[in-house]
Amino acid sequence: MTLQKIGSRGDFDRYMVLPGGAIGATNAAASINSQYGGDTIFDEEDGCIIQYRPVTVRNGVKRYYVPYGPDDELPYHVQELIGKNIVMSQCQSYNTLSLYGKGVRFVDRATGKDTQDPDIRAFCLDNSLHEQFLEQATDMMYYYWTVSVIELCRDGSKIVNIRHKEACYCRLEKPEHGRIKHLFYGNFRRQNPTRVDEYPLLDLMNPLGDLMVRIGRAVDPAMGRKRTGKEITKDRIFAVVSRMPTPGYQFYPIPYYFSVWRDAWYDIYRLIGIGKRYMIKNTSAPRIQIEIHKDYWMNLCDEENIIDEDERKRRVMKEKQDIIDFVCGPENAGKGLITGYYVDPNGKENRMIRIINLNEGNKKEGGDWSDDMQEAANVLCFALGVHPNLIGATPGKSQMNNSGSDKRELATLKQMQQTPYREIMLKPYHVVLHYNGLADKFTVDCPIMQLTTLDKNKDMEESRTHDS
Repeated sequence: MTLQKIGSRGDFDRYMVLPGGAIGATNAAASINSQYGGDTIFDEEDGCIIQYRPVTVRNGVKRYYVPYGPDDELPYHVQELIGKNIVMSQCQSYNTLSLYGKGVRFVDRATGKDTQDPDIRAFCLDNSLHEQFLEQATDMMYYYWTVSVIELCRDGSKIVNIRHKEACYCRLEKPEHGRIKHLFYGNFRRQNPTRVDEYPLLDLMNPLGDLMVRIGRAVDPAMGRKRTGKEITKDRIFAVVSRMPTPGYQFYPIPYYFSVWRDAWYDIYRLIGIGKRYMIKNTSAPRIQIEIHKDYWMNLCDEENIIDEDERKRRVMKEKQDIIDFVCGPENAGKGLITGYYVDPNGKENRMIRIINLNEGNKKEGGDWSDDMQEAANVLCFALGVHPNLIGATPGKSQMNNSGSDKRELATLKQMQQTPYREIMLKPYHVVLHYNGLADKFTVDCPIMQLTTLDKNKDMEESRTHDS
């Protein structure tokens, strides 16, 4: 905030408290036009034309990979755009948590209850399975695909480790004869990533069968027999991809909610927020008018015996800041400002400083576009499949808030709608169970938490989704 001269009247100079740069601003970055910007361009402009990019993996071998989006930075753009919008951020947080449900569980096929098998419990503990599953849920909600890396023991008899790899740092290798052989993991935000890990990629539709063939446990369809000797792979780490089907994708799925950037509502919500910010910033501050007599500055310095010209200038600047703090600083509430005055020969009082409140009936600024902002928030929630009342996007009693029963059903319906995502995310855990020979006794499930009514004398109950 600065005290800027806006005119004169007689012997008085007129000042207003204004935001810095509000008058005569030349910084284009701070201008309203640059803040508003243009429409968001968020689409794959090249269609089906893929420009494969080279990459050098850790062993020094040069490979080619499929870029993630036209500029290979699509996942980073998604993070940035969602992070800039408070409604979308909260919607994605809610989607992730509701998708997680009660977490992944290894259950006994006979009883349907969580298993107490010591080997499975040790496997869950060694791999921090709940955190692993939550990371999967995050990537699935953001990008519609997840990557899990499984590690076999030295003799290849069983899977001992499973690790999640962030989808935004994963890239698929250029296919050869219709087959993608490797998955790369590295910081592709850089133009030339220097540390890129390479993992053999199991068949997207049949990872278990592919692994069994490679390790020599199942018949290789191309050979008509099981692999033996040197034909058996020496690899012990493999990548398993779980991805949600979407229309027309070739390599990386394009989530349905991406339409929010092809539509106008993301920009509308952003522009309303920027407009309200400038309205409040540029209309609330100048509501105070200050009139200062021309002789005030000179008398002030004379009374304090300040002679040096530079010292007088600094004292004047300090006094201006003191006046700003007085009229704008909440910590000075209840305090007073002492100023002098004199009487002219006509008997009229001339005050050295006069502060005039220009507020009209204490009218609040910034109330414009409230309905439009609510509408834009509702559209963003709709795009992400979240009811606004579940995340508080339209709070208040007058905002058509649902009853407790309605919200309970909405929360249950949301979790049920995410069953396909949840089942696809369980694919690597089914691979673990079948490969380790445990699938006859145990299966994997992700229960959901269903809110109950008060007559059942409990807040919630567990609901199993399936038994596969």
